[in-house]
Amino acid sequence: MATATNGKRPINIAILGATGVVGKELLKILEERNFPIGKLKLLGSERSKDFHLPFKGKEYAVEVAEKDSFKGIDVVLAAVSADVSRKFAPIAIDCGATVIDKSSAFRMEPSVPLVVEGVNSHALHNHKGIIASPNCTATPLVIALKPLRDVFGIKRVIVGTYQSVSGAGSPGIEELEDQVQAYMRGDKQKPQVFNKQIAFNVIPHCDSFNKDGYTKEEEKVIQETKKILELPDLAITCTAVRVPVLVGHSETILVEFDKPASVEKVREILKSSEMIELWDSPGENLYPTALDAAGKDPVFVGRIRKDTSSANGLHFWVVADNVRIGAALNAIHIAEYLVEHKLLRQAVPS
Repeated sequence: MATATNGKRPINIAILGATGVVGKELLKILEERNFPIGKLKLLGSERSKDFHLPFKGKEYAVEVAEKDSFKGIDVVLAAVSADVSRKFAPIAIDCGATVIDKSSAFRMEPSVPLVVEGVNSHALHNHKGIIASPNCTATPLVIALKPLRDVFGIKRVIVGTYQSVSGAGSPGIEELEDQVQAYMRGDKQKPQVFNKQIAFNVIPHCDSFNKDGYTKEEEKVIQETKKILELPDLAITCTAVRVPVLVGHSETILVEFDKPASVEKVREILKSSEMIELWDSPGENLYPTALDAAGKDPVFVGRIRKDTSSANGLHFWVVADNVRIGAALNAIHIAEYLVEHKLLRQAVPS
């Protein structure tokens, strides 16, 4: 995995979508990791133009994103909708920037690498200006599956996700908080962001439904996992559920391996990964929850046990901060890898 890039040449960074949940986290992590920034440009919509955000003791004004915003920029960290990414990513590329995009706009395009740094970093060497960062549920899933795939091979994966409201951005967080307060007052508040009340509820519905009954979120997890792990024929299915949690996506995972896999060996493999923290001692009530993962970098794994219904099956539980490792941190890991391996394009001078 790439590390913070002290001593490297300053890199000109633009954050597209700087005032959103992920945009603010990108700014926070860039400072934490002392990323070698030359020029920093914060970009947003018309609604954000009067905002100022702090970075290393200074206040930076948020500018409205325009076609001239990307001149002189080396890396664009895009944390916006797919439509906005489709609009601005080609413009940024024409200016010589490398775009690391968190939206779903380019993930499944064959020519665009879909990357979790540390899982399939080799794909970055073939980028043509756009690099896609995966869905915030697929990211921790492949981080947990990859070292196991390397040893045992994978035949089938069944995933159930329990996704926090921050996956829907600031509006999702605000809706949960407002509904909790209304509930405590004895009032009811009509849902705006989610299809049903999220406070004190569980909703088996993330994103819109496809004709086959799966949601687009479930489809993303399925297809992106296949692409990242380079297993196009992998048998994988998913059910995605929204839960009344502020930050942290949780997943229950059943994996059927090609080879027998003991619980002890699986623990050993996962514990050796620098991207994973193992919390697996159920007798001592040691297992990870969303609260444990919030604000932290690793993917947490626990509840590892044999599947009694199949010969080579194994169950485990995964939790990760969806805003951090599920989104912002992976994008910055990718940027660090590009700098370290001299894979950035030549920016057009501003």
